[in-house]
Amino acid sequence: MLGKKSKGFTLLELVITMVIVAILAAIALPNYSNYVYRTRRADGKNMLEKVAAAQERVYTNFNAYASTVTGAPTGNPPAGLGFVTATSTDGHYIVTVGGVGATNQTYTLTATPVTGDVQAADACGALTLDNTGKKSWTGANPPTNGPCW
Repeated sequence: MLGKKSKGFTLLELVITMVIVAILAAIALPNYSNYVYRTRRADGKNMLEKVAAAQERVYTNFNAYASTVTGAPTGNPPAGLGFVTATSTDGHYIVTVGGVGATNQTYTLTATPVTGDVQAADACGALTLDNTGKKSWTGANPPTNGPCW
């Protein structure tokens, strides 16, 4: 007579399955984290480009760049760019205007990851864009999780 056929899994089969799942998770998790950083970085880049376009519109009207992101573009040189908030659309970056010269003929925009946000751990750090179109970042060079720009 044949032996009784067991149902279920042996302990060895379960351990092997758990080891395989752990190896796959160890490979997938860092790649997923890098993907999240890159997709959230697009939020900061998009906001920088919106603010840069607004700076160029203000320059066309006033022959000077604005010194802040928020506030009305009134006066000469203009005070602000008219944005309600300096936070990016998805809330991962805050954009500031710096490098405005004495005659408001230059600017440097900086998108800094929000403190406490997951994006703050991004290897690229803060993203910058100036009036000449130069794009840079403050983090690792070269970045470890994809191109910053």
